[in-house]
Amino acid sequence: MLRSHKIALQPNNKQSTYFAKACGVARFAFNWGLAEWKRQYEAGEKPTEASLRRQLNSIKRDQFPWMLEVTKNAPQMAIIHLGQAFRNFFSGRAKYPTFKKKGVHDSFTLTNDQFAVSGKRIRIPNLGWVRMREALRFSGKIMSATISRKAGKWFVSITVDTEDVPPMSESQAIVGVDLGINRLATLSDGTMVSGAKPHKTLLKRLRRLSRSLSRKQKGSKNRAKAKQKLAKLHVRIANIRHDELHKLTTNLASQYGVIVIEDLNVKGMMTNHRLARAVGDMGFHEFRRQLEYKTAMRGGRVIVADRWFASSKACSDCGTKEEDMPLSIREWTCPECGIHHDRDLNAARNLMKLAVSSTATACGESVRPANTGAASTKQEFNVKATYV
Repeated sequence: MLRSHKIALQPNNKQSTYFAKACGVARFAFNWGLAEWKRQYEAGEKPTEASLRRQLNSIKRDQFPWMLEVTKNAPQMAIIHLGQAFRNFFSGRAKYPTFKKKGVHDSFTLTNDQFAVSGKRIRIPNLGWVRMREALRFSGKIMSATISRKAGKWFVSITVDTEDVPPMSESQAIVGVDLGINRLATLSDGTMVSGAKPHKTLLKRLRRLSRSLSRKQKGSKNRAKAKQKLAKLHVRIANIRHDELHKLTTNLASQYGVIVIEDLNVKGMMTNHRLARAVGDMGFHEFRRQLEYKTAMRGGRVIVADRWFASSKACSDCGTKEEDMPLSIREWTCPECGIHHDRDLNAARNLMKLAVSSTATACGESVRPANTGAASTKQEFNVKATYV
């Protein structure tokens, strides 16, 4: 099983400069490869990842000697990533690759023969040992490492082929989980998770820093400082959201054997300008991603209900369905049996009942017991990052 652990680094000024150079080399190699790919294709040739790597290796010593100041993996892996981007494009999984911009997702990748990890340190070629905030959480064969920058701080994501997996879940309990914008999650057992809503909490400060940035002269040092402050606040908001989602999904995956969720159309929900900010603040897509890989590691199942399943409109006691129920109605009484329902709790209970139905569908297909038994196969999972 491939697992990735993202750890914050503590480089000195020399090491930070080296990282910035390596990111620049990787970005240049990617953009050079993309431009060369376009040129060769328009000329009637058939460019490939391997041919571009050989071409760059043959000319970099004469035309780009500054590439030799950093690890050879920086340009090589950038071309490999370009090849993967084109494979994703040709298979329909992604859009056509675009040129990378300085300061946006700066990163470079190392193969396992180009670095070593010892305790709370990682050794980088031509640089030496760099301190990490913590040691690697699991053992196994180290496959690769990606060093990236976010809001002025450096991180390393280490991928390990390991057998260190969480214990298999012995629980066969079933739970339905209804996600919402008033409450992050409502469970069918009555548990309610309100959600931190970090963006809403820090919105005033975010607006203040955004206005401050807009007033600074472009290209000035004061603008760079204001931009850095704003970026740090955005990272803090994301960290709070990810921390809460990790705690919630870990508890669900460890306590329940079968978890039922809805197939939410998050992209469509984000087009509603009245709800977009609240929807984005909850992180529905990230919740599902984390829940699926964590249940897979523990041998559980995630059942995804069809997005048109009337979980909120149907009475969980007698099954009576209301035809019209706008989002403003948070509580309602069933006209048939007279049971008073909390909208979200009723939806969660309907989702739980769906788990025992063999005729349920998800997006036109049979309900999938997502990743059943996947813990015994080789997959890649991301472990929670360690932040400064």
